[in-house]
This record gives sequence, structure tokens and C-alpha cells, in this order.
Amino acid sequence: MGFLKKLFGSTPKPGKPQDISDALFPELVLNAETPAVVDFWSITCAPCRIMGSLLAEISPQYEGKINVFKMNLDYHRQTARKYDIRSVPTVIFFKNGKEIDRVVGLLQLHPLQKKFENLLKRTEIEN
Repeated sequence: MGFLKKLFGSTPKPGKPQDISDALFPELVLNAETPAVVDFWSITCAPCRIMGSLLAEISPQYEGKINVFKMNLDYHRQTARKYDIRSVPTVIFFKNGKEIDRVVGLLQLHPLQKKFENLLKRTEIEN
């Protein structure tokens, strides 16, 4: 049982995007001191899986500096309505509970990483 729990357990690796729900969104994104990136996605969306892989690849570099979340719109629609998510994937960058940038559709790795860097620079400038 221990091996299966390790293999299929729900504990994600440090720095990897974390699943988030409508209920936890205010606490973990809007009221958090750490900037956040939220990937709004759907199971049936092939570009969403690619974007999710890109985020999983680069997010460990920002562990402790930027929190990265993923919200499955098949199960959590309230936040998507609030932020007028009309297409997936949509990635929103938050600082101090406010949206400061947004990507709609698939973005290549380097431009996506540049957006992370811009969020980090903006955070450093304001502190």
C-alpha cells in the first residue's frame, strides 16, 4: 500500500502547480501575500494539457516566490464566471489579489517564462 500511495498519492511535488477550488481561491490567491498564477483548464482541452505541462516544467523555479495553481473548469465554474473565462486554457497572473496579466490560449515556454519573470520583477519593485 505504501508504494501505491507514493506512486498515486495526492501529495504533489514541491513547486508543481496545485489544484485549487472555488472555495479556496480567495484564501490562496486573492488574500495571499505571494503572487499567484492560475491556470484555468478543462479535461477535454488538448492545448490545456500542453499548457499544464509547460507550467509544471517552469513552476519549480519559482517555488516560494510565485504560487502556481490550476483550476479545472469542469468542476469549478464560479471563479471562471467572475473572471470572465471564455476560452481555455487561460492563465491569469495575480499580485495583491488583483489581476495584472492574462494569457488566453497556448503560449510557448520562453514567452510564458518571461511573464513569470515580469510578475517577479513587479513584486520586487513594489517591495
